[in-house]
Amino acid sequence: MAVVDPISRSAVTSRRTIDIAGTPWPLYKLEALAFGLLILSVLALVTGSVQIAVLAGAAVATVRWVVGAVRTTRP
Repeated sequence: MAVVDPISRSAVTSRRTIDIAGTPWPLYKLEALAFGLLILSVLALVTGSVQIAVLAGAAVATVRWVVGAVRTTRP
């Protein structure tokens, strides 16, 4: 017999959201996308290597996204 133990704590939601096409987006997600595009643009112009720019931009966006998600769900 399986026992289901529901989580007793409620999930913390981000209060800072922006409505895009009827869907609330947390601000940290939009910041992650903006930071990623900024890093991509700067590195593409400075280094001339699109590969490095894409990888660095994706890394920066991922780190910001994960940090924002952890802070939002932490009790």
